[in-house]
Amino acid sequence: MTSTVVVGGFFGDEGKGKIISYLAIKDNPKIIVRGGAGPNAGHTIRDGNRVYKVRMLPSGFLNKNAKVMIGPGVVINPDILQKEIKDFNVIGRSFIDKNCGIIEETHLQQDSKGELKEKIGSTGSGTGPANADRAMRVLKLAKDFESLSSLIIDVPFEINSALDANENVLIEGTQGTFLSLWHGTYPFVTSKDVTASGICADIGLGPTKVDEVIVVFKSYVTRVGTGPLNNELSLEDAKKKGWSEFGTVTGRQRRAADFDFDLARRAIMLNGATQISITKLDVLFSECTGKTSFDDLSDDAKTFIKNIENKLNTRVTIIGTGPSVNDVIDRRN
Repeated sequence: MTSTVVVGGFFGDEGKGKIISYLAIKDNPKIIVRGGAGPNAGHTIRDGNRVYKVRMLPSGFLNKNAKVMIGPGVVINPDILQKEIKDFNVIGRSFIDKNCGIIEETHLQQDSKGELKEKIGSTGSGTGPANADRAMRVLKLAKDFESLSSLIIDVPFEINSALDANENVLIEGTQGTFLSLWHGTYPFVTSKDVTASGICADIGLGPTKVDEVIVVFKSYVTRVGTGPLNNELSLEDAKKKGWSEFGTVTGRQRRAADFDFDLARRAIMLNGATQISITKLDVLFSECTGKTSFDDLSDDAKTFIKNIENKLNTRVTIIGTGPSVNDVIDRRN
């Protein structure tokens, strides 16, 4: 049984939600736990005809046998959390740690104006101001709110106990490596570290308890908001390639560029990645849409994947070939 950490390798928007949802069903973990910043990260999941846009819960909630948890390092908007628990029918198996920070109205107001909004392109979710208050030790925590008491559990104890009992645990990161407060394109970053080490700290998992780190790259690079993006395409060229996308949380146009090997190489180093997942291969190679076997890919698509493996010296184990949870090639065995 293993602990698997899944993180984004670029600037977010890599398709982590889909990959985590697939792993949640395929590997049947006992617990799926989320680290990261807060509700400023959005994951989109397609299951049949239903589309979920998730901002607080772990993306693996589609596995109805798993408990879903939010680690103490994450700040929570209680209104968004409670709505997702109800809308996504995860009542009774959703839990938060008593030390999760709480976003209040004042944080939302601070995040909707000023330099964060204008210069950095903040999502307006209140996440940054809440994390700033936490650093100043004035932020209220989940244990301070009676309305959240039924959701509180000792998340670090639960996940470590599950691993000690030889159960699978899936750890979900948010944003992307180069939005990390420490390792990203500062100041155009999120309000904390979101590399694998940071995500594990968020949930209370020590480094010797990590078995696998999967870094997720999209077949091309996108970025929402301001900040550097090497070899950025014009919006017109991105549209021609079919790379015209919009952010899950903000609805803003994503900027686009070709796959960046230098960024990817650094992301693998920073995260200690043991595996790579590539998403949206079908956008680059439409003939690969919905394929579930590597052998069925076109020669061009196979060359693309093998080139990534050769240049990054890391195996591509999970490939997304379409929007559905099951549009996946799994090469782990």
